[in-house]
Amino acid sequence: MRPPSLSLLAGLLIGSLAVLPAQAHKTAVSGDVAGTWHLEPNHSPKAGEPARVWVALTQQGGQVISLEQCDCTLAVYATNQPGAAPVVQPTLQAMSPERFQDIPGADITFPALGEYRMVLTGRPQADATFAPFELSYTTVVAGGTRSSTPAPAPNQEAAPEVRRSPIWIVGGVGGVVVAIASLAALFNKGKSLR
Repeated sequence: MRPPSLSLLAGLLIGSLAVLPAQAHKTAVSGDVAGTWHLEPNHSPKAGEPARVWVALTQQGGQVISLEQCDCTLAVYATNQPGAAPVVQPTLQAMSPERFQDIPGADITFPALGEYRMVLTGRPQADATFAPFELSYTTVVAGGTRSSTPAPAPNQEAAPEVRRSPIWIVGGVGGVVVAIASLAALFNKGKSLR
């Protein structure tokens, strides 16, 4: 058996980088309502910078719930302060992203870096027939151009800032290491067959 060529190995390695997973929308379910959350930019908001969140609501069976059909509210909580009041309560507006029409969304500016939980609650309006629901989504907000350090929770000292790599970088590096190790093993196996 002839060992694989270096150009073939390079092509496989570059090809594996092209198929790294992208950030997917996050889906939550409450009763007969499912909500697919999306947070721009790229599910990676930055403190002090505007971010856009929208939730594609669907009833069991796949029927989309528009903002007009839902008495919905959105509240944003700092997760390091359980039981505290919301840090932001943006006004929802009808948005039409991707293939959706008139779904609930809002522009949010997170006040500081840290972890936040967004909670969307809703009840049917007019002739809508879905059950009342509560959906939540948690995100980590990175430091931005105008960010400040979050206030520590009561009886806690402020922790040093931890910089996190996006998941696709970690997965990509791991994939590249596995690909290189596999290709090296194939190459060495081909050498031993000579």
